[in-house]
This record gives sequence, C-alpha cells and structure tokens, in this order.
Amino acid sequence: MEKLKIYLGDITYDTVSLSTDAIPLAIGYVAAYCKKIYGSKAEITLFKYLEDLEQALVDSPPDILGLSNYSWNQNIGLEMFDIARKSNPDVLTVWGGPNFPIDFPSQKKFMDEYSIVDIYVPLEGEIGFSNIIDVCFSAKQSNEIRKLVISKSIEGCVVRNPNNELIFSGPGLRTRKALDELPSPYLTGLFDKFFDGRLSPLMQTNRGCPFQCTFCTDGIDEKQLVTQFSMDRVVSEINYIGYHSKMRPSTSMLILADLNFGMIPRDRKICEALVETQEKFGFPKKVDCSTGKNAKDRIIEAIKILNGALAIKLSVQSTDESVMKNMKRDNISSEQMLALVPAIRESNLPSVTEIIVGLPGDSFATNIKTIKDMMRVDVDQYLVYTLMLLHGSELATPEERKKWGFNTKFRILPRSFAELKNGKKIMEVEEVVVSSNSLSFDDYVKIRLLAFSIFVTNQTSYKPIIKFLRQNNVDIFDLFNRPLDDDNLPINLQSIFDKFKASTVNELWDSPEEILENFQDDDQYQKLISEHIGFNVIQFHQALVTTNYMPEWTEYIIKLAKTLLDENNIPEEKYLEQFNDISNYCRGLTHNTLELNSDLSNPEFSFKYDIEKWNLDSTNQTIDKFEFSTLRKIMFTYTSEEIELFRNNMDIYGITTNGMAQVLKRISNIYLWRKPITIS
Repeated sequence: MEKLKIYLGDITYDTVSLSTDAIPLAIGYVAAYCKKIYGSKAEITLFKYLEDLEQALVDSPPDILGLSNYSWNQNIGLEMFDIARKSNPDVLTVWGGPNFPIDFPSQKKFMDEYSIVDIYVPLEGEIGFSNIIDVCFSAKQSNEIRKLVISKSIEGCVVRNPNNELIFSGPGLRTRKALDELPSPYLTGLFDKFFDGRLSPLMQTNRGCPFQCTFCTDGIDEKQLVTQFSMDRVVSEINYIGYHSKMRPSTSMLILADLNFGMIPRDRKICEALVETQEKFGFPKKVDCSTGKNAKDRIIEAIKILNGALAIKLSVQSTDESVMKNMKRDNISSEQMLALVPAIRESNLPSVTEIIVGLPGDSFATNIKTIKDMMRVDVDQYLVYTLMLLHGSELATPEERKKWGFNTKFRILPRSFAELKNGKKIMEVEEVVVSSNSLSFDDYVKIRLLAFSIFVTNQTSYKPIIKFLRQNNVDIFDLFNRPLDDDNLPINLQSIFDKFKASTVNELWDSPEEILENFQDDDQYQKLISEHIGFNVIQFHQALVTTNYMPEWTEYIIKLAKTLLDENNIPEEKYLEQFNDISNYCRGLTHNTLELNSDLSNPEFSFKYDIEKWNLDSTNQTIDKFEFSTLRKIMFTYTSEEIELFRNNMDIYGITTNGMAQVLKRISNIYLWRKPITIS
C-alpha cells in the first residue's frame, strides 16, 4: 500500500446543543504521531461533528475508521462503524479510549457484544494505533487490509481474528519516553479547523495519576506513572491557542486534561504563561480542570496567579474514613485539604468541593456528614454527584458490584441523542448507582433534593447572606436543608422542587435496551427534542430558577435567613439594619439575571455599609467595621464585556432551558451576577 485513507473521530452530538464541546485532543495526538512516522502516506482526516462524519462515510469511505470511545459517545461510535462497514465491507474498524473493562472476562464479553469492532486499543492510543498502521502498509491493496491485520497479534491492541477469537497482546501501551515524542496537533495545524467558535480548546501538560480511586478510569495501576510535555512545548501551545481563540471571541474557556493540576512545581510557570495569554489575547476567561488531591499549598500558589479564572477543587468525594478506604483514597489526605481552606480564603481563590453519592459503604448519614464537614470549612461551591459505573474503573468489575450490593439504573446522557439519516435514533446511556447494601433508594432521592437546593442557593449572589449567618454562628446547612420540608415555601418554588424530584425518579430506566427501544418512537423522541426529558436534572432546574424565578428565590432566601437568625435568638435590633443592606445587595446582584436588554432599568439602593468590601474581606471582620462615612447609592448592572460573553455563549447553546444550563455551566460566577457601581 502506498497510501492509507484514515478517518479518526471523537464525535459529539449537537441535536439541541453541543453535548461535548472540547477540541478532540486524543485523536489529534494519534493523528500527529502517525503523520510523524508515515508522513503523506497516511492521509488522515479528523472529525468532531456527527453530520460531517456520517456524510463522509457514505460519500468517500476510508480504509480505516478509528473512533474514540468514551461514556458519552459509545453508541454513536458503533453506529458509525456500521455505516462505514455498509459503505466499505473491507473497512478496518478500530476503537480506543478509557471506556473499556479492566478484567479479561468483561473485556471478552464487551468485545463479543460489539462484534462490529475489529480492534480495541486500550490506554494511550498513539503507539498501539501506529502499530496497526504499520501492519496495514504490508497489504498489497486496500481490500486486503482488514483480512491481513486481524490475522496478526499487534502489540498494545486487542484484535478479533477471522475465527472471532480475541488476541490479547499484553497490556495497553503508554508513551514512557518524553511526551514531546508526540507532535502537537495544535502546533502542526491539525486543529486549526476546530477553532470555529463552538469548541473549547483542550490541552494536556502531563499524563498519568498517582492515585488509585476505584470509581475512576484513571485509577488503574497502568496509569500511575506521571509523564510530562516539555515546558517550551506547553507555553507554545498556550500562545497558539490564545492567538486563534482571539480570532473567535465566542471561545472563552480553556480545558486542561491534567488529572492533578497544580501539584507539580512547574505548574506555577504554566499559570504565569496563561496570565500572559490572558493579557495579550483576552483568553482564557475561565480554565476548567481537575486540581491536585494533595500538595494543596503548592496548588494555591499556582492558581492564585490566574485571578479567579480557575477554581481550586477539593475533591473529597467523602470525608468518612471507611468510605475513603473502600474506594482506595486513603492515600489522599482529606484533613490536609480541609486545613488549607483558610489559606484558600485568604488568597481570595474560588473553591469547589466534589462529593459522590453511592460510593462503597456510603449511607445517608455519611453523605450528610461529608456535606456538613465541607460547609464548616466554608468552600465556595458544593457539587454533589451520583456515582457512575464506568467501563475501565475498578468499581464496575463484577466482584466490586457484588461486594457492595450496587443496585444500578440507567439514564440518558444530557443532549446526547440524534436521528441519523437512515432514520435510526441513537442516544448515549450512563449506568448510575441508586442504592446499595448501605444506602436506600429513598435516601438517594433525599440527597439529590438537598444537592439541588445547595446548587441553586450556594451562589456568589447569596454569599453575603451566608457570610452574615456564619458570623452570627448560624448553621448554614439549615439554609439549604430547610426548603425541602418548609410549609412556607412559595408555591412556584415548591413546584420546582416537585418537578425536580419527579425528574430524578423518572430519568431512571432498568436497561439501556429499554431506553433505546422507547425512543425509536417519534412521539417519545420528540420529548427529548422539546427538553421534557433527557437533560441534566440539576443543571436544567437551576437554569429554570435562574432565568424565570430568581427574584422569588432571592426573596425566599432572605426571609429564610432572617428566620434562622431569629431562631438562633439573635436580637433583631442587633442585626436588622445590617441585614437589610445585605438583602438589598443580594437583590441587586440577582435582578433580572441574564436579561441583556439595555433599555431595562438597573436597580438602585442606598447603603450604609460597604457590603462588597466586607464580603471580599478574608480576615472575617464583622460588617460594622465597614460602615460608609455617608450613605452611598449603588446601581447594579452588567458590563458590556459580560453582555458580550453571555450573548456569545447563547449563540452557541441557545436560549432554551437546556441551552441556558450550558451557558451557566461555562460562565464563571464572577461574570454571572450584576456588578455594583457607586453612583452617588
């Protein structure tokens, strides 16, 4: 073979809005490495959008179709393989990615179920895929490629031979030399077409993870070695991305694929390079990544350089020691994480904690303990997730499922569905734990309701109220928990909680097959299109509140906070004047959220206290220390920069409730709420 025609895809859905919006980094590395070895002999085309690949497979089918396999694009990948095989019966189908079981019996079952797949490349794909290409060039003509390749044992690959038997050639391969052996898909221009104003740049400065969390696909032994790209390479990519993103101002977020950003000493220099790019190109306004689990002091020093663009993540998952041990996180110090919160606060860094419901040995009591533990140390944002069982994680193995008595259900991944040109309807499904031998289903639903209440109320817009409660020794857990059984909850807000609970229960199915069969029906599929079902339940209902019920939610939170102060026997004469200023400040921040019509009036209030300065103060001084010398009139408005940011994101994701959920997800809290401006 003189030339090979290769298609590589990391496919996203965009039926209602983009389901995954990252530039396809993994297939970019694979393509760049193959181009380095084989040059023009390997004619490689990269695909991100479903419609583009679907059409190309029909119009001009390739010799090899390689697709990334994640939990969010598994089913669409299988359909693309099927279309490719019908267009070219001799096409070689190659799958790769972390969505692959780690035990041999499950791997065999997986490959037997998905017989359209000729080869699977576990772990990092560059070397394994290049080994496949090397064999392909031994074929004399294109219709011999598949037959030749699947008769071989290929290092780093699982091959299905002509007798439908699997050939395992040892563990998946990782690049163990300097990662710069892999050319940059950015610097080589392979990704230029993806700077289209819709996709967010995704880059990686290192690979591997030293931790072994059993719920994660990166917790396996083979991924423990941490390797790095050179600093020169990283800085060059940041500058390249910044320049091209400036050409597309709708792109505002950079995603880092590093698993523990900030733990490595040089990460501070990477943050400095990002700041230089911010100053030069106005990008990125937000950085999304997983910060390290240990060495938080080093992480703080690195991240505070970014001026709030990146939140430090305290990924405790649970603070219960037995649960931590059960999921092999006992080498991660929760105490060390929590002890650094004052330093985080002093540095004015945004902070996020992640908690997972349904972990091994988890219960209602351990979840509430974890949430209260994190509230006591005053983290900015609490994200409470449902445990997913992922192919490639230890918890998904048969032994672990049985050991912990996991009862699982299935639900549609948000926005991950499409109707193909052949009329078939495809959607992605995730498996989640809804009960176990230590957690009941009813308790799972209660925790989800609490998670929603926290998600909506624990926003920057209400931080002054939360800070005032803390300084008056009121347990802020009550601010989030009371709405779940408050007889005085306004009817509109009660309706939202009722809808949230119904959606939480109704989104669960007994099997993937049941979901796929149900939504072949046009009427049922239309419910996905119209966003009646199939959305991220928490994000959807948060968007519903933010865009439709924010004033009512604000008034309820103000009233509830006053009730909690009274219940804690705080004399009204001691706090009322200060609390009224705080309440008006929160009213101003949340007024007509995301209403961009400049003709509408901006709210104005008179203030005795400098709420903004007190709220930002990291020394925990009380509000009476921040009294203005005279009354100040303050207006609350959006800046032109914020309005442009909102509109650019709305253009990408739309203004439906589901679209607005994506807008809220991608806009930093520092931009979301109105800004106070002193006018007299």
